Amino acid sequence: MEGGGGIPLETLTEESQSRHVLPASFEAKSLQKSNWGFFLTGLVGGTLVAVYAVATPFITPALRKVCLPFVPATTKQIENVVKMLQCRRGSLVDIGSGDGRIVIAAAKEGFTAVGYELNPWLVWYSRYRAWREGVHGSAKFYISDLWKVTFSQYSNVVIFGVPQMMLQLEKKLELELADDARVIACRFPFPHWTPDHVTGEGIDTVWAYDASTFRGREKRP
Repeated sequence: MEGGGGIPLETLTEESQSRHVLPASFEAKSLQKSNWGFFLTGLVGGTLVAVYAVATPFITPALRKVCLPFVPATTKQIENVVKMLQCRRGSLVDIGSGDGRIVIAAAKEGFTAVGYELNPWLVWYSRYRAWREGVHGSAKFYISDLWKVTFSQYSNVVIFGVPQMMLQLEKKLELELADDARVIACRFPFPHWTPDHVTGEGIDTVWAYDASTFRGREKRP
């Protein structure tokens, strides 16, 4: 059967179909580009997830109203803290324990020591250091916000604080600690308490406050 102009209908059909058939090489290239697109998308997405997972524990504390920045304790600061613990007994807690230096040093002095730290990477590193130093049995580390922890079970409290948090922490410890507890502050003193002992100079200064004393010296307006 023929169409108009004397051209067979079968010939017209074949020509029409050939116009819509893409070369095999073109399809292969398109598929290759598509695969690369999926690969790059997955790579970028995976990288962003990894960066988020690593950076979030460091960034999140900085976004809080009051936070404890990680500044490693100096050797002299650790020595001064240990000096303030002489003749002391009972358990010890380091609030914002960082890389675990104070907790490990206290454990070596015979204390059952605990560190609370918001940054999980520092907590895991602290646990490794305690294991390496052979005190993992008496030095424990936990991921926790200090404002959600009750410190009533501790006889000795160590804090490397910042001025913005010391007043609020002062009130919290007054309510929670037993009368025989001692609070040791490093770098910054508490605003209203009068220290029972002070040692060190400059950034290595350490203040020791006995609970039985500061409860009788409240001078708030």
